[in-house]
Amino acid sequence: MKKSLRLLSLSLVLVLIVATLAGCGAKTPTPEAAPAPEVTPAATEPAAVEPAAEAITFVFAEVNPLDTIVGQTDSAFKEKVEELSNGMIKIDIQPSGVLGSENDVLDTMLGGGGTIDMSRISAFALTSYGGEKSKLLSIPYTFANREHFWNFATSDLAPVFLLEPHENGSGVRGLFYGEEGFRHFFSAKPLNSMADLKGLKIRVSNDPVMNGMVEGLGASPTVVSFGELYSALQTGVVDAAEQPIANYKSNAFPEVAPNMILDGHTLGAIQVIITDEAWDSLTADQQAILTEAGKYASEFNRKISEDAENKVLEELKASGVTIVDVQDKAPWQDACKDIIEKSTADNAELYQQILDMK
Repeated sequence: MKKSLRLLSLSLVLVLIVATLAGCGAKTPTPEAAPAPEVTPAATEPAAVEPAAEAITFVFAEVNPLDTIVGQTDSAFKEKVEELSNGMIKIDIQPSGVLGSENDVLDTMLGGGGTIDMSRISAFALTSYGGEKSKLLSIPYTFANREHFWNFATSDLAPVFLLEPHENGSGVRGLFYGEEGFRHFFSAKPLNSMADLKGLKIRVSNDPVMNGMVEGLGASPTVVSFGELYSALQTGVVDAAEQPIANYKSNAFPEVAPNMILDGHTLGAIQVIITDEAWDSLTADQQAILTEAGKYASEFNRKISEDAENKVLEELKASGVTIVDVQDKAPWQDACKDIIEKSTADNAELYQQILDMK
């Protein structure tokens, strides 16, 4: 019994000794660790990474389909912008008038809010929006031919016209010029001469120059939105209208008005415009990209327009549309003399400069 007690006491003493050593920080020896590899300061801290900038998207309104001359020009501009910006500026084209007529689009753009940032519009549409100079481009029988127009579009006057709405405080500015071909009258009724226009109800957008031209030709100007023109021709609300050849075909107007007379009263001068709000949101480098893409698209338009129009004209003839050419336009011009003089009186010298660019 005493022997057992002595063994128990010895065990307790040993336990106390081990606990005392542990409390004093004694450790079981371990093998020496290998030295850590030397690293440079850059490897010890993650490199600072700039957050990727978000792409900018501009909504672009187009009243015509994308297969028209203007639609193709829009697409060329879009592709070049996205290429030059490496996809950081995107152009969202909304074609076929889904965002409204040209006047609707201009009202939206000038109203602010950013729902439409850019648009391809007819130059004459700017007349009521601070573009008095642009009115000169839609005066009947101003341009003798396409070369005459491009002499203007590449002249020192062109930027002055493009920036006029911005300088007048309208809230938009032009980026570049193009054209969609000469505009001609078409009707459900035969059109063999100027005399056949007399008494017809001819669709116009609410533009004073166009109204005066139609009245000068002895017809009745009737305001109808572009989106309702097909049904207006179909139901007889209007008897005739006018458009460039390519737009006439792409909008299926030959189905309801298969007669066209090639009087070429105006060349369809176009502008691509952008709101000041959208323009000012860009850096100088980004603005330069839009300017460069505009030059590219303008040259693209110049290259394709005449060939595309001639191709469409042959297709129209082959499909049974009656096409009548006007050999002598002098009587047509004389009939529009009053509206020509009235519309150019305030800018007579400037208008003469354009005429002299033949």
